[in-house]
Amino acid sequence: MSPRKPPPMRASLSRLLLLGSLLPGLLVSFNLNAQSNPNSIAEYRPITDQMLENPAQEDWLMWRGSYDLSGHSRLSQINRSNVADLELAWSVPLSQGGNMTTPLVHDGVLFIADTNNILRAIDASDGTQLWQYQHESENFDGRRIGVAIQGNRLIVPHNDMDLVALDARSGEVLWELSIETPPNPEQRGYFSLRGAPLIAGDTIVQGIGATVTPQGGFIVGVDLETGVEKWRFHTVARPDGIGGNTWNNLALEDRSGGSVWISGSYDPELDLVYFGTAPTYDTAPLLNDLGIEGINNDALFTNTTLALQPGTGELVWFYQHMRNDQWDLDWVYERQLAEVSIDGQPRKIVFTAGKMALYDVLDAATGQYLNSVDVGFQNMITAIDPITGDKTRHPNTIPNAELSAVLCPSFLGGRNWQSAAYNDSHKMTYLPMSEMCMNFGPIGEGTLLTTGVEFSFAARPDSDGNYGRIQAIDMNTMELAWSTRHQSPPSTAILSTGGNLLFAGFLDQTFQAIDNETGAVLWKTDLQHLPSSFPISFAVDGKQYVAIVRGQPSRWIGNLYGTMNDFLADQGGLPVPSAEPALMVFALP
Repeated sequence: MSPRKPPPMRASLSRLLLLGSLLPGLLVSFNLNAQSNPNSIAEYRPITDQMLENPAQEDWLMWRGSYDLSGHSRLSQINRSNVADLELAWSVPLSQGGNMTTPLVHDGVLFIADTNNILRAIDASDGTQLWQYQHESENFDGRRIGVAIQGNRLIVPHNDMDLVALDARSGEVLWELSIETPPNPEQRGYFSLRGAPLIAGDTIVQGIGATVTPQGGFIVGVDLETGVEKWRFHTVARPDGIGGNTWNNLALEDRSGGSVWISGSYDPELDLVYFGTAPTYDTAPLLNDLGIEGINNDALFTNTTLALQPGTGELVWFYQHMRNDQWDLDWVYERQLAEVSIDGQPRKIVFTAGKMALYDVLDAATGQYLNSVDVGFQNMITAIDPITGDKTRHPNTIPNAELSAVLCPSFLGGRNWQSAAYNDSHKMTYLPMSEMCMNFGPIGEGTLLTTGVEFSFAARPDSDGNYGRIQAIDMNTMELAWSTRHQSPPSTAILSTGGNLLFAGFLDQTFQAIDNETGAVLWKTDLQHLPSSFPISFAVDGKQYVAIVRGQPSRWIGNLYGTMNDFLADQGGLPVPSAEPALMVFALP
């Protein structure tokens, strides 16, 4: 868990040519030390803690723009009155492969984690490449959500479990940490670094994705300066620790899950970071309670919000949203922070929704349950305790090989990794949704998780042929506001802006600007490929830009595309992608 000596930055020409032959469409003109616009780098200022806590509106300094994960830009040059004039300003080709990346921007320099372990630094005003780094690894899994920056350091995760610090001005490797993982002699599942790192003070907090791996996921704290691991928190309870009795007496090596593949949020005043965890996929051993006193099958810390002290990894509080999840109904997604009025008093909250598109609202300091907001799509939860938030499940949610029922949502989720946006000025949350259900029982076409229940996808019982939805929620009243329906679901996160606009990409390959008070579509463009990422907005020399990655669809987007194509076959199906992957950047003329 000590950092390795930095490897040489330049890969051999023969290796790069071999890579290009194995990965068609990959841009092979690497030019690793290009400095075609040195002024962009020369004007780059080191990023301070104060900048991270109060980002300049021109910048996009972290995964969702700010520590509260709002996905909101205060920029207002592009607004309702002129967004119809939005046009492509510049674009940059990207590599082939699955991804879900988020560009970061500071002082006119844009950083983007491309697939195939490539990191690009780009002039944010015109797309000119400034430098490029490629991590030397045999693992080309590019599914990364983003990177992090602080000072002159750019922190880049890779799915071979290497965390690398680069000099943001040059791409030079400063240190490299190989994160150690538990023994896996049977090669069950895999570990990954998909979520963007979170920098809190002098600590990098990185979640570890863990898919069916022994002992499950974890979160690490890494020293920002040296790259040395400082602490580790395990998201699958140890037999002798908190929640150790919640795994049906399974041995540690037989426990798995708690994957942490979405980045966390941070409250500097409380000095707490908030992370969510996924369920376990090995559900069969947890299906039935053993009936032993003091032992249960809740499976902590799956589907849980964890509040940790970033400097030490101390667990300050936790809240489990869904016990013993048998349907892969993830609660791993963004933990958004806000201050709202509750009973006439200002209160800091952390709020999040799992795949059921059911929000839980918690006190950010203590984890006390405050409220839930159900957007009205799911049919699995029949009641929620107003004091504890404990959820009563419909009997049909118990996997049964002989019973047939329609459950909403499907395991792909009413919502998934496409993050909601939160506009603090309006106290409004905007959630992108996919409205698709599943039949389960002996008529199924496939099996789900190790419980082995059969399932097939289904339209919601009252479907009108629209499978996408944008839902606005008033966080002051915690009531639903407007919603709009779309034939194809949103396939990106939502970006909110000070111009009273929302931006989102859809499965029909369109990128749309939406009025944040009515949901009306004010502008859209055909990207000619699937968007599957997190849009951002930034400004250079007083000009506002909106950026989105097209192409590089994630596995989830691929699954959703295939399923929606079947459902919409009578209407001609979804358009076939016709363009190469690229970063697309839009601005006013």
